[in-house]
Amino acid sequence: MTSDDRHDGSTRHLRAMFDDVAALYDAVRPGYPAELYDDIRALSGVPDGGDILEIGCGTGQATLPLAQRGYHICCVELGAELAAIARRNLAAYPNVEVRVGAFETEPLPEDAYDLVVSATAFHWVAPDSYPKLARVLRPQGAIALFWNKHIAGTVDGGFFDRIQPIYREHVPEFAGDWKGLPSADELPDETATLAATGLFSAFTVRRYPWVAHYDAMAYLNQLATYSDHLALPADRRQRAYDDIAGVIDSEFGGEIAKQYIAVLYVAHLR
Repeated sequence: MTSDDRHDGSTRHLRAMFDDVAALYDAVRPGYPAELYDDIRALSGVPDGGDILEIGCGTGQATLPLAQRGYHICCVELGAELAAIARRNLAAYPNVEVRVGAFETEPLPEDAYDLVVSATAFHWVAPDSYPKLARVLRPQGAIALFWNKHIAGTVDGGFFDRIQPIYREHVPEFAGDWKGLPSADELPDETATLAATGLFSAFTVRRYPWVAHYDAMAYLNQLATYSDHLALPADRRQRAYDDIAGVIDSEFGGEIAKQYIAVLYVAHLR
């Protein structure tokens, strides 16, 4: 999928779907390793008590650790329900503001932020709005983008290969030519389009591997917060979920492991 493909009308609809499952999203979506936040501070140079703009805060999975470090944070979140939960989760931090809106259209002051962050959300931002990042940052400002990526590993016992026939049967549009999960080295560079603007330089990448364990219900709850699964017809989605749960319970002892790697990109304004 290209950057342009991500921002057609269908994709704009997909990125709004998370609001329909806001409470579940808050309950099950994972956070990020603590050392990632320490590296954001060290690599970006954001000052103590500095001003941060967060694009797509969700329910605050990444906002809370930053708020706990004493930063002033303005969050722009597309979903009203997600934003409402984020406000509750961050109520103890008066230096955090959560706005409902899209980064592309939200009125934001220029030269106002030391750092822009986005956690598993920046791929939804339309590339033609990237120059706005430069406008809102102070001259020494930086951007920190990070994602949790699912990668190949030895921990899953072949589970993700095993469920491909289920997808081919119930959701053939997902199956395609399954070649297995990517390795960490095969992950795409999420900042390539941003780098091509010439607005940022000195990209630094840090990676943090970690493993999550799920029983059948926990794994299905994760799937239920993914936009592509949310967009499926309910009957086909449920049939796939039932079969996947059956595999977890009958063939994997009721629990599976999933290999993640959190990937952080930090760059400075030219």
